[in-house]
Amino acid sequence: MCTALSFTKKEHYFGRNLDWVRSYGEKVCIVPRNMPLLFRRAGALSHHYAMIGMATVAEETPLFYDAVNEAGLCMAGLNFAGNAFYHPEAQGKDNIPPFEFITWILSQCATVEEARGKLERLNLTNLPFSDQLPLATLHWIISDRNTSLVVESVADGLHVYENPLGVMTNNPPFPYQVFNLSNYRALSSVTPENRLLKEKKLDVYSQGLGALGLPGDLSSMSRFVRMVFHSQMAMCEETEESCVSQFFHLLGSVEMPRGSCQMDQGGLELTLYSCCMNADAGRYYYTTYDNRRITCVDLHKADLDGRTLTTWELMKKQSICYQNVSYRGDPH
Repeated sequence: MCTALSFTKKEHYFGRNLDWVRSYGEKVCIVPRNMPLLFRRAGALSHHYAMIGMATVAEETPLFYDAVNEAGLCMAGLNFAGNAFYHPEAQGKDNIPPFEFITWILSQCATVEEARGKLERLNLTNLPFSDQLPLATLHWIISDRNTSLVVESVADGLHVYENPLGVMTNNPPFPYQVFNLSNYRALSSVTPENRLLKEKKLDVYSQGLGALGLPGDLSSMSRFVRMVFHSQMAMCEETEESCVSQFFHLLGSVEMPRGSCQMDQGGLELTLYSCCMNADAGRYYYTTYDNRRITCVDLHKADLDGRTLTTWELMKKQSICYQNVSYRGDPH
């Protein structure tokens, strides 16, 4: 289970929570412009847009969970179990397996409109990366500073949806998520008017009554509603510090604390990492479950004309500032 968000102030920010029961050794990865990309059925690219994102690296190949390219186009894949369906290869189509999809789009497209053109010929195929890495059941959000799309490959074909909300979670399919918002159309950040008993004063006993009824559970539909509400109401300064801080607070409103969500197999789902990308500046910010300190990797500090993948291990150990302690060690 995961939640993704596209958020534009002066600059464009994009990111997500990755919620799951275990890590797959994900790292922050930079793919430079001249790193050869060999797609299983779509040929090779020797020169392309550089990109940065979170990925598992297998056989020197980054299998991106989310990323942004140097042109500012962003993309993330989220769990879509029970609905995702990948098809056999088809003539006349660009046959792309899911593990290549993010790299294939971000290596070639600078905007959502360019990506939309690629999607017209796309067939997401049922080819796994290897016997050890079977297909992940996903759907995707693609965003630039102006708009977002949701891409869902299901049994009856590929569906591409406009997403003016810039929010995506998991099941059900995107149109049902949007329809469900009708149940929450009265939500507001302001105190509601008393329309129940006009002749009697009803006490405003607390701030925040405009959000009464906002779902607080961890289900994907509830997280979708909650993120739409908080992102629509969000206010911050236009500085990068303020926007990044606000973005992580928004992600925090839908995160998974360890122990609150037990999987059918007995594992405990939690927010393994949260990320925020400044798509205009190429900066990738992240936190992990056990390290709430924000860490940044800057795309433009790397050799973008290089030919080899660069990776950074995640900083997972908690980093605490002991403000009134002048030595390292037990603050007590």
